[in-house]
Amino acid sequence: MGLPRLLTDTAYATYETQLEKEVLEGEIPQHIAIIMDGNRRYAREVLNTEPMEGHKLGKEKLDEVVHWCLDLKIHHLTVYAFSTENFNRDPSEVDYIMELLEQALYEFGDDTEVHDNKVSIKVIGDRDLLPENVLKAAEYAEEKTKDYTNFTFNVAIAYGGRQDITNALRSIAQKVVDGEIDIDDINEEMISSCISTSETPDPDLILRTSGEIRISNFLLWQMAYSELYFTDVYWPGFRYIDLLRAIRTYQQRTRRYGV
Repeated sequence: MGLPRLLTDTAYATYETQLEKEVLEGEIPQHIAIIMDGNRRYAREVLNTEPMEGHKLGKEKLDEVVHWCLDLKIHHLTVYAFSTENFNRDPSEVDYIMELLEQALYEFGDDTEVHDNKVSIKVIGDRDLLPENVLKAAEYAEEKTKDYTNFTFNVAIAYGGRQDITNALRSIAQKVVDGEIDIDDINEEMISSCISTSETPDPDLILRTSGEIRISNFLLWQMAYSELYFTDVYWPGFRYIDLLRAIRTYQQRTRRYGV
């Protein structure tokens, strides 16, 4: 390693340590939701290789970020792993992503740190759209962590925010038809209780990588008062310091909740 590189790495490490100290002295968001975007562009523009390599690195990055969140005592994490619209991609790419998701779910289900920290894993989305191998992996991870309550890790696969709201309304409508509730009983709290993340508080911070500034049908009901943060960094290149910067920005904002 040359002297300039050594100096750069040292300065980076020093800044990261200072930033971490600053962040830990402030209010840590209890629920962070992440739109993991940019795998394909990272492969193409940074690595000059095929998209599949970007997805592989994206899976590895997810493992890192989960453990960063545990270290920072962020008690709820929701990640957008695969949307309902993503099924429109090339079938070979979809199949490969599904294989990676299967691997990731089994790995998280067996992760020592997941169990030491008592992390409950839940897969949200339309399970009818999932291939059998991913469905089995989801059930495996959920079963292994079903009794844990310290941390929550939601993995959104075959997920869409509009679909989530529609399913909640369909469930409530059925209760009205069955005579379990009256139509006047329907309120925001009831809808929230039927949403896929009902056991998790709404996100404090929603973070999107890759430079795109849109929410892409993610947690539409839940993000009513979430702080939004967008970074130009592609997901496989996302660093601990990038997470710290997002949290620091969150800490510098005043959350008014419409007041």
